Amino acid sequence: MLFTDIIAKKRDGGALNAEEIGFLVDGLADASLPAEQVSALAMAIYLNGMSFGEAAQLTILMSQSGVVLDWSKEQLNGPVVDKHSTGGVGDKVSFMLAPIVAACGGYVPMISGRGLGHTGGTTDKVESIPGYQSMPDFDKFRKVVREVGCSIIGQTADLAPADKRFYAIRDVTSTVESIPLITASILAKKIAAGLGFLVMDVKVGSGAFMATLDQATKMATSIIGTAAEADLPAHALVTDMNQVLGRTAGNALEVREAVAFMRNDFRDSRLNEVTLGLCAEMLCLSGIEEQEDVALQKVDAAISSGAALEKFSAMVAAMDGPTDFVEKIDEYLPAADVVQPVFAEDDGFVSSIDTFAMGNAVIELGGGRKTLHEVLDLSAGLSNIAGIRDSVSNEEPLAVIHAATEEKAQAAAALIKSAVTISDTKPTRIQSIYQRITPE
Repeated sequence: MLFTDIIAKKRDGGALNAEEIGFLVDGLADASLPAEQVSALAMAIYLNGMSFGEAAQLTILMSQSGVVLDWSKEQLNGPVVDKHSTGGVGDKVSFMLAPIVAACGGYVPMISGRGLGHTGGTTDKVESIPGYQSMPDFDKFRKVVREVGCSIIGQTADLAPADKRFYAIRDVTSTVESIPLITASILAKKIAAGLGFLVMDVKVGSGAFMATLDQATKMATSIIGTAAEADLPAHALVTDMNQVLGRTAGNALEVREAVAFMRNDFRDSRLNEVTLGLCAEMLCLSGIEEQEDVALQKVDAAISSGAALEKFSAMVAAMDGPTDFVEKIDEYLPAADVVQPVFAEDDGFVSSIDTFAMGNAVIELGGGRKTLHEVLDLSAGLSNIAGIRDSVSNEEPLAVIHAATEEKAQAAAALIKSAVTISDTKPTRIQSIYQRITPE
């Protein structure tokens, strides 16, 4: 079989059969297919799509291309449940969600990704914690999940290796925004992780891969339907990404905000609504709770009581991070050399934000990748980010820039100013959660 024939078939709008998809997955897993051919097929799929059957076949085969975890041997006294986001700017939900659900009786083996396009990656963010093993062996991963209740790691070479390579190639070839490829990539990792239940956070808006509610609904429906084919119960929440989620964007800065959230120092209202909503959905889907209102009360109590923060601290220590990370966070997280505010040209209220451009500002600062193997500046990013409806003036900035140099800070400032629209009147509130989608 020639891979060029497979590329041509999809280029011309044909449907790939199981043998052809298997050839792709095998070639990804053992790296026998060159990146340029894989990228050509990825573009053909991006342009012509895949049927539900093709996507399901790709998902299952990629999940079986490496190790598949089995949690039944660990004798856990609660359900194995996880959340996955389709990506956004400032999305640090995972850092709160995993310990919150663990504090409520669930087990969360979270295998995350690196930055993809303009969005940040959970694996990159957790690596801003000194000593934290983001790529441990599976024995350690199982041990931490069993003893702490949660662990956040990156995708190792052993877990869905075909997807790992496909993911990296898509990131640098402008083929990220494909519903079947996103579906297969997400579910391959989750199925290989041995989950019992999955809740999806499908982002929609100017900072999401899905710009419209119709696209996001199709994405959520694709994931839930494909998951059902693989016997993985899944629900989805469609959440807003027309502005940065929370008040920070950038690796170490987001970890800092997540810890402040769990300490009850500051809980941004939108970040709080999305985080609690996803946690409650995980509790209800996995059977820990039956009623949504009870689940919401339970997850809120996990934060206010300090139980979630204790789980987070225990997870960091168990993953070889500092045992006193929470207590001495300022000593451990990297800090930028240049920290300066950027102000709007006019006073008024923030009426809209090009969140994609805000994500690109973080990339320009060195907090995200332009090329596949680029080393990140984990201290770079934005804090004190103004949201829609916030007032701005010469004393209330659009954001505070954290940069390595003045030149980088100035370049980011220009992007931020052009990304934000100011009006004289306060706009109406934007929903944080648009829809809840479950299998029919």
